[in-house]
Amino acid sequence: MPADVNALITEYGYWALFIGCLAEGETFTLLGGVAAHEGLLHYGWVLLVTACGGILGDTALFFLGRYYGTSILKRFKKHEDKITSANQLIRKRPVLFVIGVRFMYGLRIVGPIIIGASRLRPATFLMLNVIGALLWATLFVSLGYLGGQVIAPWLHALDHHIKQLFWLVLAIALVWGARFTFRRYKHSK
Repeated sequence: MPADVNALITEYGYWALFIGCLAEGETFTLLGGVAAHEGLLHYGWVLLVTACGGILGDTALFFLGRYYGTSILKRFKKHEDKITSANQLIRKRPVLFVIGVRFMYGLRIVGPIIIGASRLRPATFLMLNVIGALLWATLFVSLGYLGGQVIAPWLHALDHHIKQLFWLVLAIALVWGARFTFRRYKHSK
């Protein structure tokens, strides 16, 4: 007997969100919003879990950058000018950069490492990281929740087996998308 996808989401959804938001979170955060709309997860808990995953992931990357950032960033020879520009922006506008880095395409992973290597004070980073994560989580969870209003009528119209197939195809697409993103990031080094 196949597992009930809704029961799996209800049982493990918060853990999946947390783990997914440690490094890359937009897809997981949007899906968490859709699950909240469907009543499988609670909207407030989805916000909290995604924000905590984002905070913890970026904090780990910040401290990685703080202690090993110079040697890590030396590997990005072809992006040296962008790293220099990022460091200048961190010095001039740390609030804007730290809060905004999670919204900047291509800097989601390396951004906190650059910030850590820039020697921004940890207390300043942590405060701004929390603010940025809360804004980020609220935006993407809400977009997923609102998107759920569009998706929900279609999902309810499908019979049980087609709905399971939909979730399976969606999961495969997400894994493929994550692999594609990782490979693209790995080749940009």
